[in-house]
Amino acid sequence: MTESPSRVEAFSDGVFAIAITLLILEIRIPHGEHGLWEELLALWPSYIAFLMSFVVILIMWVNHHELLRMAKGVNYPFLFANGFLLLTVTFVPFPTAVLAQNLATAEARTAVAFYCATFVANALCWNLLFATMVRGGLLHQDVTEEAVSKVRRAYYFGVLVYVAATALAFIRPVLGLLLNVSLWGVWITLGYRAEASASSSRS
Repeated sequence: MTESPSRVEAFSDGVFAIAITLLILEIRIPHGEHGLWEELLALWPSYIAFLMSFVVILIMWVNHHELLRMAKGVNYPFLFANGFLLLTVTFVPFPTAVLAQNLATAEARTAVAFYCATFVANALCWNLLFATMVRGGLLHQDVTEEAVSKVRRAYYFGVLVYVAATALAFIRPVLGLLLNVSLWGVWITLGYRAEASASSSRS
């Protein structure tokens, strides 16, 4: 027995909103004791970490919305799979804070690796959520096998790239971050809307 995904989407939207708001709290207000302008400039690692995490959570929110448009309903396993995904989303502000505090220090390798590893866990949860949808028969009938394969390949690819970014971070932190960011293009252009447009027009 399945239920409408509308309540799940509403709850998830709230979690995404909270996670993306918490990011700004990691940028500490300078006191100006050593010159306000200098202290503002010294926060550049925090600006980079904030911007990266804001964009990636925004992309995840859009992808979550588009993924749910492919679903005709949700079931019990889906609720837990979605919960695990949201767990990794709400965790993002913490590695973001670690990255901001250590990006310009000798611990940059560990900080970047920890940040990238967070998205390995997140990518695995996306795979779990989509697998739950497919195996549970939760997709609209007009979602083609080609569309399912396209999303599945992208999710598998994401895990591999995030693992590679985590490993690369221990050698070249900047390259690890760049490899992590390179997946933005994949998620932005994945194109759930085209596959789900017909099904969404019925709702």
